[in-house]
Amino acid sequence: MEMRLLLSLTLQKEGCSVIECKDGVDLSAQLESLLIGEIGVEYDLIVTDVRMPGVSGLEVVQSLAGLPGCPPMILITAFGDAETHERAHQLGVAVVLDKPFEIEDFTRVVHDVLMVTEKKSSLSRRGGDIEREQRSGS
Repeated sequence: MEMRLLLSLTLQKEGCSVIECKDGVDLSAQLESLLIGEIGVEYDLIVTDVRMPGVSGLEVVQSLAGLPGCPPMILITAFGDAETHERAHQLGVAVVLDKPFEIEDFTRVVHDVLMVTEKKSSLSRRGGDIEREQRSGS
């Protein structure tokens, strides 16, 4: 719980809106809108721990894997063996952060992941605009 609070406060200081979940069941419930395609609920990033009561972080990630519009995910673990890292990356996790880590490393990783996402989104929008211009111009 202390780690969750620390990370939440850190992200809030960075200007992020944060939704905290007390465990994997709560996280799954919060993300259910992604699973059923509910419009109006958007997340820029999901940060989860591997080991949580009820539902593990890997189970949450697996339920979201491959969903269109799924936000990038950062997985935190104190048990960062090669198998966990490999499985997480197969499921589309952007970064696996091994505990212990410095809070500065966490904020850097969050910013890096969000920047990559923003660039991809920008390129995608520009690509769509170019495609529409080519169709209308021909």
